[in-house]
Amino acid sequence: MLFKDDCRIFAASSRYLDLSARCSRGFLGSVTQLLRGGLRRSDALDNAVFLSKHLEALIIQLITNFVSLFISIKMNIKFCGAAREVTGSCHLLTLDNEKKVLLDCGLYQGNEEYMADFNRTWPHFNPSEIDILIVSHAHIDHVGRVPLLVRDGFKGEIYCTHATRSLANIMLLDSAKIQVQESDEEHPPLYNEHDVYVCMKQFVGLNYGRWQQLCEGLKLQFRDAGHILGSATVTLEITKDNGKIVKLGFTADIGRPDRPILNDPVQMPEVDYLICESTYGNREHEDKAAQLNDLLYAVRETCVLNEGKLLIPAFSLGRTQEIVYMLDQLENEGKLPPVPIYIDSPLAISATEVYRMHPECYDEELFNYMSNDPNPFGFSRLHYIREAGLADSLADSKKPCIIISASGMMTAGRVRRHLFHILRKNQNTVLVVGYATPFTLGGKLRNGAKSVFLFGENVPVHAKVKIMDSFSAHGDKFEMYDFIKNQRNAKKVFLVHGEYDVQVQWRDFLQSYGFQSIEIPDLGNEYEL
Repeated sequence: MLFKDDCRIFAASSRYLDLSARCSRGFLGSVTQLLRGGLRRSDALDNAVFLSKHLEALIIQLITNFVSLFISIKMNIKFCGAAREVTGSCHLLTLDNEKKVLLDCGLYQGNEEYMADFNRTWPHFNPSEIDILIVSHAHIDHVGRVPLLVRDGFKGEIYCTHATRSLANIMLLDSAKIQVQESDEEHPPLYNEHDVYVCMKQFVGLNYGRWQQLCEGLKLQFRDAGHILGSATVTLEITKDNGKIVKLGFTADIGRPDRPILNDPVQMPEVDYLICESTYGNREHEDKAAQLNDLLYAVRETCVLNEGKLLIPAFSLGRTQEIVYMLDQLENEGKLPPVPIYIDSPLAISATEVYRMHPECYDEELFNYMSNDPNPFGFSRLHYIREAGLADSLADSKKPCIIISASGMMTAGRVRRHLFHILRKNQNTVLVVGYATPFTLGGKLRNGAKSVFLFGENVPVHAKVKIMDSFSAHGDKFEMYDFIKNQRNAKKVFLVHGEYDVQVQWRDFLQSYGFQSIEIPDLGNEYEL
């Protein structure tokens, strides 16, 4: 029994057969005329070549049509990054009309040997075949390979929020600069500043909460994820070839309710298929009041009681602005000890300037706060440092101070030079305020390393290492559940962006609350939707 599509294919194939027959008759006619002397040899050969090419093309099309009777493209999702890992977010959606949509294109940040070539190669797709890229937010593990994607052949538009577009520019320029500085003949940079300049031309900023038609049969809506400035969840409304509408959701990184600066996360519409993060799927964070008190205690213990230095390794984007805002609050309340505070990160300074440019992302609490303090990211003893060399200049100083420096995982940036000096003295403290993968320097300090290798030396860890995960911009298991609890009827949930053992616990937790079909895809796994 034939369906309508099959009938159309057979009808088209019949037309191709008719044209093929005409080409064959034309070819034979030219040969006949040549033999009878009614056609010059050169004209006959030209006709024969022309007709044979058309015949070849028609035969290929005929074969393609018949093959398509038995092989049709089914909508599917392939997991090309952040699969049983926390970094390198990248997921490929192929529609049944063969359009390819990439969700995020992040840099892998870690040292596992089996991932050594991840950032330089494209084993799961060809960049030139991607039609659309959608970026959830501007953290490097979600946007860090975009310049390489464009250089390697991607020509489509890159959709994100307006604030993400602003932040992506400075984040990618900083990434390019670091790569060039750390490159050598054996390890060339993935991309340079010119590659960033080129790729930024393809970024398109969109507002929250509005449906945008991306192409025929595909609509996109961003909603505020509350993770960092401009962060968004992704909802796609897909009209399939048979007219059926399917919704796919991508949480990206789920933020936390009642956090400083940003709006609370906005729940996504109900979807048929959900891609959900898992970072803290087995943890519960401290409440806001405890966090502010713990920060103040760390400052007083280190800078007043021990007369030491407090180093806070922090991501330049998001974490730094949040800590500065909290210190500003403590200063206005008269609780902050009179010690100098240094923000030693050019990227954090640039990111803070972008934060000032996008008040549409602020929550009501910050708006009210700014009526009394128009500058929540600055006060008299807070110093933003663009020039290099602060770590060495402070090394011999015995004066207490607070230093906030990037990067949060301590894999790169000026924080490493600060660690080189600060870790050696027991009156100092390193306050770890966010997640760090186990193989990074930050992960090693979190796990109690007695010494670390920095600048060609084994540096002893005599300083205190304190951990405050409550500063994380990722929701804990209860916050994430509250965010996705309206998705219990989803046909399938895919857990990404998490360590596998945590994902197993997160899966079990969700199942206990009524979620049914949950997958934990491995890198390269593909699922039909």
